[in-house]
Parts: sequence; C-alpha cells; structure tokens
Amino acid sequence: MKVLVVGKGGREHALVWKLAQSPRVERVFCAPGNAGTAEEGINVPLEPNEFDGLIRFAKKGDHRGNRHRS
Repeated sequence: MKVLVVGKGGREHALVWKLAQSPRVERVFCAPGNAGTAEEGINVPLEPNEFDGLIRFAKKGDHRGNRHRS
C-alpha cells in the first residue's frame, strides 16, 4: 500500500521512518515533509492546509516515485 503522511515536523518524520520499515507499505509520501522525511520517503510539495491538492494527490497523484524536496 501507499501511505501519505501530512505534516513537516519530527512526529511526521518518526511516522514516515516507521511506516517505511513495514513490508506492507510500498511507498511513503509526506506533504510537505522535511529533510528527514525525504531520506525515508518522498516529499510532496503541498502544505497541510491545501485540502484540494492533498485529496487530488491521494486519489491520483504522482505515485511513480518522483522525489520532491521541500
């Protein structure tokens, strides 16, 4: 499965780090993420309050693995 974590702090980094270890998780995205989340997953350049963009990404986003740095 693919997972989207929303936020850019230390808690989000911990979530991304742990989710990336799961054999059930194919890819972890973090919006907008930070330098730490970029090491464990893929940052997406969307702010937590960009609800329409987050929904659009979750439904049909760029899931090919393109890395976005925040």
